[in-house]
Amino acid sequence: MGEPELQAVQRVLSSGFLTNGPETAAFEEEFARVHAVPYAVAMANGTVALTAMLLAHGIGPGDEVIVPSFTFLSTATAVVHAGARPVFAEVHADILNIDADHVAALITARTKAVIAVHYAGQAADMAELRALTDRAGILLLEDAAEAHGASYRGRPVGGLADGAMFSFTPTKNITMGEGGMVTTHDPDYARRLRQLRNHGVADDGTPRTSIGYNWRMTEMQAAIGRVQVTRLSAIIERKQANAEFLAAHLRDADVLFPPNRPDRTATYMMLTLRSSTRRDAIVQGLRDRGIEARVYFPPAHLDAVFAADNVTLPRTEEVANTVFSIPCHAELTEDDLALIAKEITALAPRDAT
Repeated sequence: MGEPELQAVQRVLSSGFLTNGPETAAFEEEFARVHAVPYAVAMANGTVALTAMLLAHGIGPGDEVIVPSFTFLSTATAVVHAGARPVFAEVHADILNIDADHVAALITARTKAVIAVHYAGQAADMAELRALTDRAGILLLEDAAEAHGASYRGRPVGGLADGAMFSFTPTKNITMGEGGMVTTHDPDYARRLRQLRNHGVADDGTPRTSIGYNWRMTEMQAAIGRVQVTRLSAIIERKQANAEFLAAHLRDADVLFPPNRPDRTATYMMLTLRSSTRRDAIVQGLRDRGIEARVYFPPAHLDAVFAADNVTLPRTEEVANTVFSIPCHAELTEDDLALIAKEITALAPRDAT
């Protein structure tokens, strides 16, 4: 955050519009342009954006939605908020995204959609998932909360499925504190989303046909978002450079670095490493040295709110016991990065053999 964001908020406070105004409309247009889609609908936060994405497709009680368990919990709880049931799928052990083969085994007559999470800013296997969902006659949706500006086979995420959701919480590559967005190629779907966020009222004055919610983004959020979108390319470039630096300087550490698939561009919203034997010691050691380290994410299927389903996902559980995320943000200096790499290598040196 800097002076341009402060000026943007000042502009809003002097405008007379505090919600559902011209800043929101402009932010939607500019965000859509960056992600190569014709429509974007701003929401109050990412969780309600996920829920709206499902509701606008008519998903509700009696329906099932397949989601990866290795994700932030709201991917699954949004399904519950819509009245449907989340069905948890395994992820690939390398890129940590949903496994299409396991998805295929989970589809039933009640399945209405699959949500592909682009974990840490690397796109999921969208071609395989698209072929699978097309054969099954179900929806494919993107949870792109962590993937602003990422791409898959030359196309930005956010326009690769039947709808996509983005989040703008402070951990994301761009932020306005809170906020969410749904992107789409479908004008009717965009219209339904706008009705859902504004008590069922359509922007064009169409008579109300549903109750809807108060899921509007404020003009202050939108104004900050407009500035942040102009920063996105530079932030991504810096984070990609940081990831390359850390990969080069962690060659002597006993950790696994995330692969960068050649047909997609990762944006490193998080930099998640793996250690099969020393994860907890590394995390604690880094924290003791004043370097933040976190575990993202505990498996959703093991959370107390879903544990009664008695789901077992061995690969996801093994992955969750080995992952840890380290600083990679755009404000880090080369000295910061060198220190991070040095401390990880000291905590987990690769055996000389």
